[in-house]
Amino acid sequence: MSGSLWLKPPTAQTPLPSIPRPRREGTTTTLPGAAADGLATPGPAGDGLAASGAVADGLAASGAVADGLAAPVPAAAGLADDPLDALAERLDPFVAVAVHPDEIAALLESDGMTDDHIRLTYGRADSFTLAEDLYARGERRHPAPEAPDTGPWHGELAGCLLRGLVFALPGLAYVLAAPLLAGEHGRFGLPGGTVPLLAGAVTGWVWNQALSHRAYTWLGLGDRPAAARALLTGAPAGALAGSAVALAVAGPGELPAALFAAGQSLYLAAATVLLVLGRERALLRALLPLAGAVPAFRWDLPDLLRAGLLLASLTAAVAFAALVLRPGVRRGAAGRNGPPRAASVPYGLFGLGSGLLVLHAGIGDSLVSGAGAVVALTLSMGPAEWLLHRFRGESLARLRTLTTARAFRRAVTGTLVLCLGGYLTVLVGLTLAATLAWPGAPWPTLPRLVSLLLIGTVLWLGLLLQAFGAVGSAAAVCLIAAAAQTAIPAAGPAATGGAAALLAVLTCVLLVRPTAHRA
Repeated sequence: MSGSLWLKPPTAQTPLPSIPRPRREGTTTTLPGAAADGLATPGPAGDGLAASGAVADGLAASGAVADGLAAPVPAAAGLADDPLDALAERLDPFVAVAVHPDEIAALLESDGMTDDHIRLTYGRADSFTLAEDLYARGERRHPAPEAPDTGPWHGELAGCLLRGLVFALPGLAYVLAAPLLAGEHGRFGLPGGTVPLLAGAVTGWVWNQALSHRAYTWLGLGDRPAAARALLTGAPAGALAGSAVALAVAGPGELPAALFAAGQSLYLAAATVLLVLGRERALLRALLPLAGAVPAFRWDLPDLLRAGLLLASLTAAVAFAALVLRPGVRRGAAGRNGPPRAASVPYGLFGLGSGLLVLHAGIGDSLVSGAGAVVALTLSMGPAEWLLHRFRGESLARLRTLTTARAFRRAVTGTLVLCLGGYLTVLVGLTLAATLAWPGAPWPTLPRLVSLLLIGTVLWLGLLLQAFGAVGSAAAVCLIAAAAQTAIPAAGPAATGGAAALLAVLTCVLLVRPTAHRA
């Protein structure tokens, strides 16, 4: 104990109004009403009493004692203030927010109040009795939950939209590189050069998803240099892995596509570094040269200009990533042993499953319609991230305001439906916008639109479960759906619909519990 936090130094006062004191010798005490009867007790008292017994006779004769005792007590001799009032006033800020008297009792005991002190000073048996009296006296003033901020830009919507933009802008690189990648022969019914591009992209998604989780874990531990160190060692390895896979699966005449896939893997590594460390604006500046692809939708650009714009964007991204990784180069930046690497594996598997589902969405009736679906899904990741934040914030607000588990389940279910519906609405809007902006793009048919919405449902619910730590379930469902769609393309809508239904059930079971939302 370091001393009392609330109590004043103990005093010798008692709950009695005053302590009777004996008369001192040499004083004269006048009884009330004695003046009227002419009675007085001279001092020393022994002399007067021994001399004549007049005091006894006078008291008996006149009844002065009775008269004097019946007289009113002067105002100066009133009752003392109850010390409990002062204690209640001093502890009022704490008592007002307490939800049970035991909280107050714990405070009293931690403050050094013993039962003996409580009995002597406040006239209560122990700390629990005193706490109950204080709790009964105090008015409940529990802090109200913070009012949800209004406005569409609350919750860093601008930052989420920026991330969605930098997710989608690299798609312009394919527009610039399309004439350079054209191969003579395609496999699996795909255009030439598609296989190495897809293999390199999927490898990068798996690796960088797991690497991002590990770096974010370091950031959560407050060790930013260690996060930079993890990215410094992991990002180049991911770029090499993606490049090696693309070159390994490249067929005859697909070397240009394999080289582009190597550059794509290098960009994915640099983008991962910038996004994890919060440098979205730097990544956006690096992607600005790709805006030169906009004229390529209508006019043919020289091959040298196309290659120059691609190299300029890639060089800028790598340079920015190298600048932000400087803290990881310093000695001792590796920090502690860190989280186990196996903990990041489920996140990589989720990246694999979700990436394959997006690729299946891109294989449409035509290359243009498939590309429009991929662009819409990619751009929707920004609003999806913001809606995840809103679901989390609304759930925490309901956790503070609602008092029953049943009411909380209803509120969370309603919030889940609203957020998922909002995301699917945004996805439909982006799909229609991409169709209007893309020259010659056909309108999506109803089956294609339903399939796209099912894939969007799987992605958003999977991201939600991943955000709440249930990444294993989300990864397993996405992988099973992607494997079924790869093995039997005709069963794609059924596999995606089953995955969406299963993730919806898992979400309702896991996230309607109040314990799932504890900070």
